[in-house]
Amino acid sequence: MAVMKKKGDKATPGISTASLPDVIFMLLFFFMVSTTMRETDVKVKFRLPEASEVQKLEKKSLVSYIYVGQPLQSDKYGTAPRIQLNDSFKSTKDILEFIASEKDKLSEEERPLLSTCIKADQTTLMGIISDLKQELRRANALKIIYAASKKAPGYE
Repeated sequence: MAVMKKKGDKATPGISTASLPDVIFMLLFFFMVSTTMRETDVKVKFRLPEASEVQKLEKKSLVSYIYVGQPLQSDKYGTAPRIQLNDSFKSTKDILEFIASEKDKLSEEERPLLSTCIKADQTTLMGIISDLKQELRRANALKIIYAASKKAPGYE
């Protein structure tokens, strides 16, 4: 019988890194596809009122947001509550144009499903909200959602 000898110390083979760039590009592509970018910069400070009933939105892409509250830069814009549409302050007269542009972004079958979410500070006067709602009626944006935080603990 032949005796097999072990030849000296063999070096372990190196780890192949040929597929490493492929893995990195797959991860990069995954995060690029799954991440959503912030659409608007909120320029008003608002504390949402507490809600007793909460309903989850099914398709957030069919919601346009209107922010109402005191401007963050009070030295530049004053302390009176302002209406923010997209990234700029507007008046109630600009709501018709805003809703029309939001509807133009959608396909024909999605336009009736467009909802308008009002995110207003809980201390905002009701006169501003009622003016806002009147303009939304004129723009035929009848699906209105009011944003609110979860109900307070102990609220029955």
